[in-house]
Amino acid sequence: MTNRQLNREEILATLDWYVAAGVDIAVGETPVDRFAQSAIKPAPAQRRAAPSIVPQATQQRPTPPLPVAGGPADVDPGEARAMASSATSLEQLRGMLETFDGCGLKLRATNLVFADGNPDAEIMLVGEAPGREEDLQGKPFVGRSGQLLDRMLGAIGLDRTKVYIANTVPWRPPGNRTPSPSEVAVCLPFLYRQIELVAPKVLVALGGASASTLFETDTGITRLRGQWRDLSVGSHSMRAVATLHPAYLLRQPAAKRLAWADLLSVKAALES
Repeated sequence: MTNRQLNREEILATLDWYVAAGVDIAVGETPVDRFAQSAIKPAPAQRRAAPSIVPQATQQRPTPPLPVAGGPADVDPGEARAMASSATSLEQLRGMLETFDGCGLKLRATNLVFADGNPDAEIMLVGEAPGREEDLQGKPFVGRSGQLLDRMLGAIGLDRTKVYIANTVPWRPPGNRTPSPSEVAVCLPFLYRQIELVAPKVLVALGGASASTLFETDTGITRLRGQWRDLSVGSHSMRAVATLHPAYLLRQPAAKRLAWADLLSVKAALES
């Protein structure tokens, strides 16, 4: 391999890392060497003139900061709720999200990650948010954690033709960060309507973030997992349980025994 080819591979690898970290937009026309700037010694501090006293009535208020995408700029969840509730099919709901501009996450995402699997399935799985591979393909759980999820489902006789998979947030947060409360709040009405339209017999929350959102609790996932409850979403009621997220199991393989116990419990619930 020539030096030119090596440099090209290094550049492409660096760009891939930037994209994975959410660095996909330029903030200036020319690059800035921050290392060179840090080497410049600051000039000696000069004595400041005493501030003039301005009457309170004439003082100017500071200019408020511009809204940040995915933060206060997100629409009122009430508007999203009214829109989502009018959807009469999953196809219509997906079309609404395709044109919905009320969540700042959409501005940086490549694709809408709506769902995967069988909408007539008796079991629905809900994760937190798409990752890089999910964003590129427009499907939930297609990366390493998705491959593990497929093996977990296969262990109890299920596959993607027998389950329905979605996320609490359908767009990837930049750099795979945790979705903000406002982002979750504005996307939640669409997830709730999605659950109503699928009307599963069993709902499984994958991971602590999904469980805390759906079950409205601050209890940690290690204490929450495996505990069945009756859950009502709109007009639909179902049995629901939380289990460990596949991404967590990749980092903590010893916890797979806990997830296996949860899976056996899910299998029993489906057969009852």
